[in-house]
Amino acid sequence: MATDQRFEELLDLVVAEGGSDLHIYAGGPPMIRVAGALVPIAKYSTLTGEETEAMLKNIVSEDRWNSFRENQTIDISYEHKKDVRFRVNGYCVQGAIALALRLIPRSIQTFSELNLPSILDVFTQREQGFFLVVGPVGQGKSTTLAAMIDRINESRAEHILTIEDPIEYVFTPKKSLIHQREIHIDTPDFHTALQSAFREDVDVIMVGEMRDYETISSAVTAAETGHLIFSTLHTNNASQTIDRIIDMFPSEQQSQVRTQLAGSLAGIFSQRLIPRISGGLIPAYELLINNNAVSTLIRDSLTHEIDTVIQTSSQEGMIDMDRSLAELVKRGEVTVEHAYEHALDAKNFERYL
Repeated sequence: MATDQRFEELLDLVVAEGGSDLHIYAGGPPMIRVAGALVPIAKYSTLTGEETEAMLKNIVSEDRWNSFRENQTIDISYEHKKDVRFRVNGYCVQGAIALALRLIPRSIQTFSELNLPSILDVFTQREQGFFLVVGPVGQGKSTTLAAMIDRINESRAEHILTIEDPIEYVFTPKKSLIHQREIHIDTPDFHTALQSAFREDVDVIMVGEMRDYETISSAVTAAETGHLIFSTLHTNNASQTIDRIIDMFPSEQQSQVRTQLAGSLAGIFSQRLIPRISGGLIPAYELLINNNAVSTLIRDSLTHEIDTVIQTSSQEGMIDMDRSLAELVKRGEVTVEHAYEHALDAKNFERYL
């Protein structure tokens, strides 16, 4: 069987099995992730390094291939068939090429379809501010952001700019004008794209990931100057996210960044995908809303107290992760065991049950 034919068949299988991810590597059979669990695809034999190299080389341009050989990692999007897209990461393992592919769903789902809280809609209707969706890898951050951007797209006439590496969801303009820029193709990096956005009459900016302090600094400045900014970080909760952002800056700039963040932050949404008793995954989440109390804690370097503010501010719309998990258990959506695995404070979680 030709390598490219096998590759296309594997992608078909991910779609047919309702999988989210595909792993291709030398020395073992391909593996697919379904409902959070990795399963080997037994009918395919162990792949060789030559086969995995051919699979990656077949789907990248010559320039990007040369870049991969130099840097030994690459991120691209790949259109398999009409309306079927994958985010692809190529990397090296013991001298051989491996691929991790994430299926990008065909359509952008609504908050209701994703089982997300309706209060997220409030943040899509703001004129300016900085909103972050956070959590570990593979917890649905990009999907949540896409739902928020598409909500703006269908409800407001705005100029929306997305800066991604690579482009994942492809938006169809509705009420808004949407331009999607991909790193390495349309712009060299996030920071450069953000800087140029100031001259492009942009209202809303979605940055795929905050990777360095230059990007964060530009994003915070954009939020302060009348833009609505959305982005992601690989952090566990709201308080850790704020600390991570500030720690990215040189010590002599951290006080200024605290002040900027205290004024520009709109909110932070942290989510985890939990195995559902009825099958599939369902999100548990934490929501921080930047009110006067939170803003003061950020400015005064007291971020360790933010968790308490979230727990005691449910009347304002804030949600803490342990309460969210307990509600899923009480509704019969997830098991107590799975909820415990994701609880931030086991005793706090037990009090909510």
